[in-house]
Amino acid sequence: MPDATSDLLITEEGRVTVFTINRPEKLNAISSGVAKDLQAGFAAFDASDQRVAIITGAGEKAFTSGADVVDMPELWRCVPTLGIDTSKPVICAVDGWCVGGGVVMAATADLCVATERAKFSYPEAKLGLTGGIIAALAARIPHKLAMEIMLLGRPVSGRRAYEMGLVNEVAEDGKHLEVAMGMAQEMAAMAPLVLEALKTTVNDHMMVRCPSEQMALAQMTVSRIRDSADLQEGLAAYREKRAPVFTGK
Repeated sequence: MPDATSDLLITEEGRVTVFTINRPEKLNAISSGVAKDLQAGFAAFDASDQRVAIITGAGEKAFTSGADVVDMPELWRCVPTLGIDTSKPVICAVDGWCVGGGVVMAATADLCVATERAKFSYPEAKLGLTGGIIAALAARIPHKLAMEIMLLGRPVSGRRAYEMGLVNEVAEDGKHLEVAMGMAQEMAAMAPLVLEALKTTVNDHMMVRCPSEQMALAQMTVSRIRDSADLQEGLAAYREKRAPVFTGK
């Protein structure tokens, strides 16, 4: 059983894995720990026999309020197609507020379900900061609608997000996870190699990556090296004046 006090809950229902950001008292803000745990959890999911993933938030007030300004994350770590690196389908199930980086996650997931009361908001221009990855939105929904979200910063309802093409299906309030699970179970019964081929073809050949996405991919490569056992071995060998034994891990 998952630890109910954890900031990230990972549960399984058949071949579907559900990742729940579990910080409702902070509107499920993404801390550095949550971002790293999501990335690590998805790495384990991708290596497993599980077939479909859902990302959601605890409670009814927010999917996520975006980056935790007290404990700023490397947000790319929890963005599908970047830090969340899997060829399996990923669905976002959104209820309540979906702010900042949450909009990026919803946009870059393969599918998205939102409730009527959901509100998508990208207010960074009002705050004076941005990570830039939101530019990926313009490759996923029509240009003028992406610019409306980014430049005006007005909250967009779940219904309006559906009309924009950001959301696949609008669920009754509180039914977002149920609807997303229905989608996930449908795909879990399908041929996984076909789903993988279709997703990979779209992501590798049909999507234009903005400079911030490319920078995040470079950061991901550097991060893997920085966190590797080979780096620790190299430093230890240097201190001990011996030849290093690298393992590629």
